[in-house]
Amino acid sequence: MIGLGLIGGSLLRAASAVGREVWAATASEADAAAAGAEGFDASTDVEAALRRAAGQDALVVLAVPLTAIDGVLRQVGSCAPNCLLTDVTSVKSSVLASVRSIAPGTRFVGGHPMAGTAESGWRAGNAALFGGAAWVACVEEDTDLAAWAEVARLALDVGAHVIPLTAKTHDEAVARISHLPHLLAAVLATIGSEGGPVPMALAAGSYTDGTRVASTRPELVRAMTEGNREALLPVLDDALGRLGAMRGSLASTGGLAATINAGHKGAQALAQARELTPAGVRVDLAAPDAREGLRALGERGGRITAIADETAIGEVA
Repeated sequence: MIGLGLIGGSLLRAASAVGREVWAATASEADAAAAGAEGFDASTDVEAALRRAAGQDALVVLAVPLTAIDGVLRQVGSCAPNCLLTDVTSVKSSVLASVRSIAPGTRFVGGHPMAGTAESGWRAGNAALFGGAAWVACVEEDTDLAAWAEVARLALDVGAHVIPLTAKTHDEAVARISHLPHLLAAVLATIGSEGGPVPMALAAGSYTDGTRVASTRPELVRAMTEGNREALLPVLDDALGRLGAMRGSLASTGGLAATINAGHKGAQALAQARELTPAGVRVDLAAPDAREGLRALGERGGRITAIADETAIGEVA
């Protein structure tokens, strides 16, 4: 594990709890010391940890901010150039491009657990963080499916279910359901706080729910949103267009039915999707069309729940 923040620290704890041999390195002396104090094998020597991984053919997980990925990949290319590699960052296309440029010999599978809190650092970690969470494991045209299966097994071992997608499809989706909400939360928090003491005294559930992720460290939010610029811009344009239409309707007719009804319908869509009865599916990872099968499953909202030998077992509504 390279990086011991919220996700890296939680994954180190979770993987250890299910019996996996784990060790970690981080640039943060405080996080390394805190992890060591809890009995984990952690240091600040990233290159030594990578050489150890190369010697044992271990899975290397990059759990560092997006802005630090290229620097760590240079260390990977130097110390573990042929390792099995994944990451847990919230943008996938840029990481994939960096891996192909800086550490092309690695067996890379992009990853992103859809779990987290507004807190950060080792102290915020929790071994149960991934229970029931979706974990994207990317499937590109050249993805080594044996490597993909190893990354998927890690996600499954710590309680997540696996969504196979391309990096591009992942980035387009998280722009809608993660990155745009972070930006809207920032705007809501700004508007509320600039109203003075009365709004702050009256703030209740709708405000705190809508602004929760605005408490995330600003540098992390900037990294994910700026790093997903290509996918985020059209989604932001869509949101701005809807806000403009809502403003125009309120100014001209005083009515907000179209916006509010559409929002209510959108909220119901999530609940309805979670209530659908799933059907079982199996993907033979040795089949020539296995990559296409995995991606088709993910693009339909399906998920992998187990891997047995060379078969991925899952379900789709």
